[in-house]
Amino acid sequence: MDPLTAVATRSTPQSERADARQKLNAACGYVFTVTDDAHIHRFLTIGTTGGTYYTSERDLTRDAAGVVLDAARQRGAWLVDRIVDVSVAGRAPRQNPALFALAAVAGLGDEDARARALAALPQVARTGTHLFLFARYVEQFRGWGRGLRGAVARWYVDRQVEDVAYQAVKYRQREGWSHRDLLRLAHPETDDEARRALFSWIVSGAASDATPGLVAAFQRAQEATDTATWVTLIEQHPLSWEMLPDPALTEPAVWRALITKGMPQTALLRQLPRLTRLGVLGDPPTRDLVTTQLADPARLQKGRVHPMNVLVAQRTYASGQSARGQSTWAPDRRVVDALDAAFYAAYAAVEPTGKDTLLALDVSGSMGWSASGLGLSAREASAALALVTMATEPGAEVDVVGFTTTLQPLPLSPRQRLDDAIRAVSNLPFGGTDCAQPLLWALAQRKSYDTFVVYTDNETWAGGTHVHQALRHYRERVNPAARMAVVGLTATDCSIADPSDPGMLDVAGLDSAVPGLIADFSRGAI
Repeated sequence: MDPLTAVATRSTPQSERADARQKLNAACGYVFTVTDDAHIHRFLTIGTTGGTYYTSERDLTRDAAGVVLDAARQRGAWLVDRIVDVSVAGRAPRQNPALFALAAVAGLGDEDARARALAALPQVARTGTHLFLFARYVEQFRGWGRGLRGAVARWYVDRQVEDVAYQAVKYRQREGWSHRDLLRLAHPETDDEARRALFSWIVSGAASDATPGLVAAFQRAQEATDTATWVTLIEQHPLSWEMLPDPALTEPAVWRALITKGMPQTALLRQLPRLTRLGVLGDPPTRDLVTTQLADPARLQKGRVHPMNVLVAQRTYASGQSARGQSTWAPDRRVVDALDAAFYAAYAAVEPTGKDTLLALDVSGSMGWSASGLGLSAREASAALALVTMATEPGAEVDVVGFTTTLQPLPLSPRQRLDDAIRAVSNLPFGGTDCAQPLLWALAQRKSYDTFVVYTDNETWAGGTHVHQALRHYRERVNPAARMAVVGLTATDCSIADPSDPGMLDVAGLDSAVPGLIADFSRGAI
């Protein structure tokens, strides 16, 4: 063999560097490094909980947090704006990364950035749990100076006193913090008699005639021992299930009262197994009310319910058992159908592009790892995301394939149930990763696509041609205008997308804006 035939620039094995900008990924393949901005966005929307198949949680967190801390020090105001964008729009399934990043700016930023971060605290820490988590994180970067105490004081003073009372009795203690702890640190001042009375009750436990009525209702609920009293209190006051004693939570009538009054959307999703076990959903009017509320787009939007959290709830409920198998129930198929509808409704409306598209799902072994600690694998998340794109393109040809080091069509359709789609991608022979396979297959078939959408963890290594090279070959021989969107399912700093190619787009897979971003990119709007 002539050794010179092994030297090429148009097709390079993925185990070798094809471009000076490339670096080794964790699987020992060469890929591009994403920008710090993109890495931070991945951190905010995906997080690092659980790590990846190749990278431990500690190492992944260290790398991602390092970029976040640098931004907190050098461009804190910019970072605060990104945090608020992601958090307020409900674009991430978990608030922890946003609260961590906000705490970092509050502790490490320059004077203006710290002030901006503390001013944004009420927008990002919207519940008592969020506030406690922020308090835990911020001590990792600073002490309790005047500015931080003032920001926490404003959290308690600026919002409606009824809302503060709700937070005080619903989220009483989390993350090693309580409202009593924070009030003693912040010393908020107010002329509002009801607010002063509420603060006094939080700190000392002593209520008065001026204490908000919800506190008195909470205390009565804790002291009550009969179902009728609990139901009456729920009907008369905005009591949530967290404000009731454990015996009340075993009574179907109590849950029916909570549902009729209007449970928060996230709470309703989480309590479906319990409602089923207690027979609450066996009552047709109650079940109909629950299924209607589950798929209500307005309720989903108001509750900032992330689609992936709906998917986790759907997957758990349809399985009929808890993650650890400690409890079981018989799933109601009408509830499963409502959760299917809720998943699609949780995404913003996407305008169809009419573009012929190949959706390519990385089903290699590494994609079986948990996505952001959600109890959902990256492979399962990618299948659900593919269904969303399929459902928004009724007038275009949309094909779906799965790939490892080979490729095969996947039996997915927009009319398919989520749990069926997840099973379809979970029972495949797994192997190494070659993200160029979809392009090479389309090239061999001479099949024209306007857009390729690849769902992957970017840990590709096994192919004889890099992805950006394969895309160039495809453009030369089939469709010169072909585009590729790379949907990253982990918070690493690498991507198969060439950052210098305007026809390649890298997006963070757990961002709820992904379907709209892909559609805009496909039609050339971005």
